[in-house]
Amino acid sequence: MKHLFLLFCMLYVLCISAQGPVPEAPLVQEGDGPFEQLIIRGATLINSTGAPPLGPVDIVIENNVITNIRTVGYPGVAIDTSRRPKLKEGGREIDAEGQFVLPGFVDMHGHIGGRWQGAGGEYVFKLWMAHGITTIRDPACGNGLEWVLKHKSLSERNEITAPRIQAYTSFGQGQMDPISTPEQAREWVRDNASKGADGIKFFGLPPTLFEAALDENKKLGKRSACHHAQLEVARWNVLNSARAGLTTMEHWYGLPEALFSDRTVQDYPLDYNYQNEQHRFGEAGRLWKQAATPYSDHWNKVMDELIELDFTLDPTFNIYEASRDLHRARRAEWHEDYTLPSLWRFYQPSKISHGSYWHFWGTEEEVNWRENYHLWMTFINEYKNRGGRVTTGSDSGFIFQLYGFAYIRELELLREAGFHPLEIIRAATLNGAEALGMDDEIGSIEVGKKADIIILEENPLQNLKVLYGTGAIKLTEENDVVRVGGVKYTIKDGIIYDAKQLLADVKNIVDQVKKEEGFEITQPGIKKEIKP
Repeated sequence: MKHLFLLFCMLYVLCISAQGPVPEAPLVQEGDGPFEQLIIRGATLINSTGAPPLGPVDIVIENNVITNIRTVGYPGVAIDTSRRPKLKEGGREIDAEGQFVLPGFVDMHGHIGGRWQGAGGEYVFKLWMAHGITTIRDPACGNGLEWVLKHKSLSERNEITAPRIQAYTSFGQGQMDPISTPEQAREWVRDNASKGADGIKFFGLPPTLFEAALDENKKLGKRSACHHAQLEVARWNVLNSARAGLTTMEHWYGLPEALFSDRTVQDYPLDYNYQNEQHRFGEAGRLWKQAATPYSDHWNKVMDELIELDFTLDPTFNIYEASRDLHRARRAEWHEDYTLPSLWRFYQPSKISHGSYWHFWGTEEEVNWRENYHLWMTFINEYKNRGGRVTTGSDSGFIFQLYGFAYIRELELLREAGFHPLEIIRAATLNGAEALGMDDEIGSIEVGKKADIIILEENPLQNLKVLYGTGAIKLTEENDVVRVGGVKYTIKDGIIYDAKQLLADVKNIVDQVKKEEGFEITQPGIKKEIKP
């Protein structure tokens, strides 16, 4: 069984890496800066600490460090220029009066494309940066640790247009023979750390191996994440992992199992086969109803212990949304312009593509998943209310979820779960930075931190949809239908990127591939007519 499960883990990594690394991102051609001095003038500040918006403020950045945040007036009153920080010779100003600034986003579940998806480094990175995502955690390093570390280094030196990268290698990656003893597990963990990985992504393991690997990883000061796959979750759920030193759980697998009070194993149909993707995802939609009821003694006990352990929940609500409303996810407006043909094909019903479980997805499955979401969101919201750390991740590249766009949808789903918009921004920024151990550098707009900043012309607290690259639909006083919003500038490491131009670059990439292939998006099961 040990060998079988490790084989599953390797197959999963092969799926996300898709038989080889994605094309490398080209050396940077975009961006302006960093500057000896950069001043963002007159903006309304959302600093992500939970503080309410404040403005107008001038934010002073020197090279890549925020050195001053000065209140320079009052809303609706002309700014007294005598109160403003002085611009040094050779410095740069951005007039952000009437606009909004907030910290760069952290995507805690950011796979960097794959060959089956056909998503190259430039395509993925620019979609992220166009949506204000300045830091990502790659959970599994599906393109290979060497590839990911190379791009991490290039990003740190700002030689490519890309977020900063945290590399969490999939446990056992690169191992030729199965890991079958605790000492072998410890040896792999030490080797992984020596290669420069920031942490480990687990999919579950036999208990003795999992305990040894987590213990060794913790001794080395590294962090960890886990997708508690069903093949081992009956023996080792989220509570076992948190007690053993796991720092973050992905999705929700393993959490309902920790909440079981009248069973020890999920109520699988007797003809269930885990390799059948519709079985796997269809039954997953019934799982939360098998857990303890919200606010019951056992439910409370599990939650309180996870909080006491300083455990991080990274729910990735968006990646399962097609399960409760397939039409909505499949017809998202950005697919037409920004989804690559190869990625669109990868999403279609398939018996072998991970997450393409639309064998005969119907009303019963969607209703189950809607109920599933209600129970799942109740736990996540209450976890936040009691002081637990919740972060935001997208897991894009699967199940009709597109890089960047899916991350913004994750923010909307946190709102549905009950988060105040200010709590959402904190989850997307400071909480992620804390979970990565980077909150002394990024995650909030405060003096002494790096200059990772998003600038918008619309207030995202009033409508999170203005964060989408395609913006939000609005009817003007003149009765015109317009698009407003979209990130205007993404500033990473003090370098200013035109977010709308980055998105235009992605559209050009997609248009070129479509032209080469003669491709046109069609819906599943509908054949394109060939005209004589």
